[in-house]
Amino acid sequence: MAQIGLLFCYFGEKEQGDIMGRQSTREDKNIYFKSREESGLTRDAASMPGLSSDRIEKIESGKSPARPEDVVLMSEVYKKPELLNYYCTSECPIGMKTVIPVNKSELSQIALSMLKSLGELESRKNNLIEICIDNKIDDDELTEFVAIKDSLSEIAATASAMQLWVDRMIATGEISPEALEEARSKI
Repeated sequence: MAQIGLLFCYFGEKEQGDIMGRQSTREDKNIYFKSREESGLTRDAASMPGLSSDRIEKIESGKSPARPEDVVLMSEVYKKPELLNYYCTSECPIGMKTVIPVNKSELSQIALSMLKSLGELESRKNNLIEICIDNKIDDDELTEFVAIKDSLSEIAATASAMQLWVDRMIATGEISPEALEEARSKI
């Protein structure tokens, strides 16, 4: 009877270890490796159809590059939507040219950044009208136009940061997607 108890404890610890995972002592961890560990998952616990533990190991060790579909699955399993932005801005040739890198921020930082950017654009609104009225940018308007474009880029980056924050809240269960849709329908 005592042997059965020991056997049960062993399997109980193994199952918990699969979920919690052991921290690696490896120092050169890439973002995918760190994200899995932060999520408390072993490779086996993180694997699923379309993403095997062997595939995860190859991505984490750098033996194989992550594919878009790998990153989508990892971002869902690890509850780390920021992996999508990382992949697009750091590994995808098209995304590196077109997607704005977003830093993980708290809601208060995002809101303050948005208000700052909107304020800067408001002060330049009349200049934008003057620049665009003749449908061309003269040499003496170029500096102001670049400043306006930079303000718009900051607003876009802040909007992306807000979307990432919402995605993270949904992934972690802090915001219900249904409640979000219901709120959206009331607008």
